Amino acid sequence: MDRRSFLATTAAGAAATAFPAVLRAQGKDPIRIGFPLPLTGPFGALAADQQRGAQLGADELNAKGGILGRKVEVLFRDDQLKPAVGAQRTKELIENEKVQFIVGGLAAHVQMAINEQTKKSKVLFISVSQSDEISAKPDTSPITFHEALNPTITSRAVGGWIADNLGKKWWIIYADYAWGKQNNAVLHDVLKKKGGTVLGATPYPLGSAEFSAHLPKIQAARPEVLVTVTPGADNIAFLKQVISYGMKKEMRIAQPLHWLPQLKEGGPELYADIYGGTNFYWELQDTIPQVKRYVEAFQKKFNMPPGDYGCYAYSGVMEVARGCELAKSTDSEAVAKALRANPVYDHYKGKQWWRPCDNKSFQDLWIVKGRDKAKGDWGLVEVVSRIPANEELDRTCAEKGLA
Repeated sequence: MDRRSFLATTAAGAAATAFPAVLRAQGKDPIRIGFPLPLTGPFGALAADQQRGAQLGADELNAKGGILGRKVEVLFRDDQLKPAVGAQRTKELIENEKVQFIVGGLAAHVQMAINEQTKKSKVLFISVSQSDEISAKPDTSPITFHEALNPTITSRAVGGWIADNLGKKWWIIYADYAWGKQNNAVLHDVLKKKGGTVLGATPYPLGSAEFSAHLPKIQAARPEVLVTVTPGADNIAFLKQVISYGMKKEMRIAQPLHWLPQLKEGGPELYADIYGGTNFYWELQDTIPQVKRYVEAFQKKFNMPPGDYGCYAYSGVMEVARGCELAKSTDSEAVAKALRANPVYDHYKGKQWWRPCDNKSFQDLWIVKGRDKAKGDWGLVEVVSRIPANEELDRTCAEKGLA
């Protein structure tokens, strides 16, 4: 059995085990949710976090009777971080596996390819990774929903905080693909409005672990803040090289996002005093009751705290369920209409809502900073500031071509 088949079979088996026997006996067809994600490649650790979050959602739903009295199955497929593969896996899930919904995606360029397939097949898609285009014309659709933050929201919020608190002379280094380019553009705009200066901006190929050719030039420019838009495994490689050049002592370092899997892998020595944004951090359980419930359930199942992207996946699965129950249907258009008519939800961290004009989710985010010494195995950052959900952080629907 190959890795892909094993993961799909394991997920389905776990869901069946959790499902109440009385409902299994009724013989109702399951509701199947397809989930393409990059289990291999530089985003593999983040994808594994997503897989855990989605599986927890399915297990919780099945323990309560499923969706509309039917068992929930989540079928995971490796998109290899490649748009063509993501499109093919999505097509296979819809045509061969007969999934009713798609949740997933973990790269801006791949989720666009997934979305093209779901639009063609008229299957509701909840995207759970960052993208500016996914909720804008011409790419979005009435059955395309975007659960995650996007580059505009993230970099307006985090970039504004960096300019106000760390300095206004920046150098930006960014991965040369959709998410990196979008963050770079927004960061430039934010700093200009704050009266600051971008001393330079350096693109690099996503998945490249070699940055030494760029670092002397950045070091010579003497920025107050080095803003790093280096996702996944690239982030660890970049920071190791920055530290080897002594740059951590010469400038502040900040990034649009921190990711728990990378924080754990890199450790406190690497991430100490590095600032970033996040949609979720498990220590918020100390102040937010819904976080406490979610963290306890996740830790009980996986013996580790949940990460940020796993939360998106969990929420995406739970929103499929909520939409079906509201619509009393699994028809994608009916479910989408029900979610727009009942936009407020709260699955793991507090109130979120869908903006009906673009099916975009709005939610709180936080600024966090790496600790010099971790609290236990997973207490790797401390919360510095909360940035409340605000539609003004995103482009308007008119700016997205939707008005």
